[in-house]
Amino acid sequence: MIQNPKRYTITAALPYTNGPIHIGHLAGVYVPADIYSRYLRLQNKDVAFICGSDEHGVAISMKAKKEGITPQEVIDKYDGIIRKSFSDFGISFDNYSRTSAKIHHDTASEFFRTLYDKGDFIEEVTEQLYDAKANQFLADRFVVGTCPRCGNDGAYGDQCENCGSTLNATDLINPKSTITGETPILKSTKHWFLPLDRYDAFLREWILEGHKNDWKTNVYGQVKSWIDAGLEPRAVTRDLDWGIDVPVEGAEGKKLYVWFDAPIGYISSTKEWAAREGKDWEPYWKDEETKLVHFIGKDNIVFHCIIFPAMLKAEGSYILPDNVPANEFLNLEGNKLSTSKNWAVWLHEYLEEFPDKQDVLRYALTSNAPETKDNDFTWKDFQARNNNELVAIFGNFVNRVVVLTNKYYDGVIPTPNEFTEVDEQTLAELKAYPAVISSSVERYRFREALGELMNVARLGNKYLADEEPWKVMKDNPERVKTQMYVALQIAAALSVLSEPFLPFTAAKLSKILKNEGKLKWSDVAENDELIAAGHKIGEAELLFAKIEDEEIQKQIDKLEATKTANLAENKQAEPQKDIIQFDDFAKMDIRIGTILEAEKMPKANKLLVLKVDTGIDVRTIVSGIAESFSPEEIIGKRVSVLANLAPRALRGVESQGMILMTTNAEGKLVFVNPDADAPNGATVN
Repeated sequence: MIQNPKRYTITAALPYTNGPIHIGHLAGVYVPADIYSRYLRLQNKDVAFICGSDEHGVAISMKAKKEGITPQEVIDKYDGIIRKSFSDFGISFDNYSRTSAKIHHDTASEFFRTLYDKGDFIEEVTEQLYDAKANQFLADRFVVGTCPRCGNDGAYGDQCENCGSTLNATDLINPKSTITGETPILKSTKHWFLPLDRYDAFLREWILEGHKNDWKTNVYGQVKSWIDAGLEPRAVTRDLDWGIDVPVEGAEGKKLYVWFDAPIGYISSTKEWAAREGKDWEPYWKDEETKLVHFIGKDNIVFHCIIFPAMLKAEGSYILPDNVPANEFLNLEGNKLSTSKNWAVWLHEYLEEFPDKQDVLRYALTSNAPETKDNDFTWKDFQARNNNELVAIFGNFVNRVVVLTNKYYDGVIPTPNEFTEVDEQTLAELKAYPAVISSSVERYRFREALGELMNVARLGNKYLADEEPWKVMKDNPERVKTQMYVALQIAAALSVLSEPFLPFTAAKLSKILKNEGKLKWSDVAENDELIAAGHKIGEAELLFAKIEDEEIQKQIDKLEATKTANLAENKQAEPQKDIIQFDDFAKMDIRIGTILEAEKMPKANKLLVLKVDTGIDVRTIVSGIAESFSPEEIIGKRVSVLANLAPRALRGVESQGMILMTTNAEGKLVFVNPDADAPNGATVN
């Protein structure tokens, strides 16, 4: 761990431009990275917060094929959506670039060429999966098959999303091309490999020994598992038609593998930023007094902790990451987030449906951050955190302070009288919070840090509740001046301490207090006065608004509609039964009928006893539908009845037929009944 670095280079995982940003991306990467960057800037640190769109690789090609457009059209579309979403949400990148930019192509090509010229690659002819019908080699994501480790039938050629195993396409059992559905063949092709096994000793010393105590256990554990399993050479080139050309002779038709070119995007984005700002980019990547931190999700740990450091080590002039505080995954309402299945809360849609509530989502995601284990986002929890914490604690305190200051003093901060022991203790507690929050942030414990921020608001609420200035005002208005002065110091502290976590709220609070840009983080601990007596504040505005049940139900219904659509899309019909003759069908007497009466079978959870008018007669039919329908809701229901089924006694009741049922897309039972107004007794032929 670097002590007292001169500067910080902070990277956030480059999002794929094959779809918009969802809450899993935010919770795992972008919100914690933004909190850290904003916090450091408040400490007057030299920060380069770097990101950009990842615009190469198979995911882009697959999206283009699916939408019937070019890869360029795909990346332009989603880069625009992603860029705007980040900006509207307040992610404070110093630079957001694109891997399709010329500066990136040049940087990645130069990096490859440096390693190539030094002899750091292995050149090999290997057998790769090839789709003869499509006449092309199959990149990893264009192959699906059975995972050799867990048996999942939907594993991709690079990873099984069920068990998390990293795979090679040739490892899959019964592989199929996603382009044509054909079984691919093996065909020889030449590629270049980074021999990771050569870096085994370096990685063991640098990570397993050097970062045993300061890296998160989930990151350290995954890296150790990979190294202990034995590192193998990894291809850095691919047979693709989209990406960066391999810059050597004999590599026609081959591109840099996206995992090789994407992390170099951090470097090219830094170059782009430095050129724009008139800075030298090299110290941010090559000076040992620079602290490099990668914010990523757990699916990127291997690339950022083993492969990219091996690349940087091979090149020779770059620093290595000081920390990679990867988060685990965020689930949604009990299910894994899925872009392909539309099981997500999309950031651009959230910003439209919850205008001016960026900080509510930032708060909910940080409070429930998957820092060491997978966590679950639910809309009910989102609502509760807003209403019970942001509104009831933070917003309530600030609103009371501002309203009372305007009511008693026309908005002018009163001059305090002598402080009581309670006043002094409260102000001393306030001064301690910057160090407490800093300790958590600097150890990448953002959920813990946010909890401490809320404790500042709780401190203010408790002070007001205990002191009750609205009661004291009647008998001792001079004492109230001191009480309000103390409360206003807490409000001013919140305006700066909340900025990394709730930047829109911090700006709004600073505007209400009319102290925009006047406070630094260190002032809260060091200054006896954060907002001066005689200073006039503005009128009260609500920082947070209550979110009603109807708004939340709308979001839950939206997800339920997605679930229903997915079930319908993925539902497969049962195989056709054995062939029968017409005479077999003709033996069945199927009649249209109406349910006249219905009641539950005693001591039987699944059975209803029905009286059905079949047009021939009124008969008793026992049906196993009690878990799907109540007796009341099916009286009068038109049904189809197999009338000549042999009677059968069920729990002492003779059933004289069968009601025909099927299931809908959600797997629920539904009646098979006529569209037309057919009379009871009409036959189904």
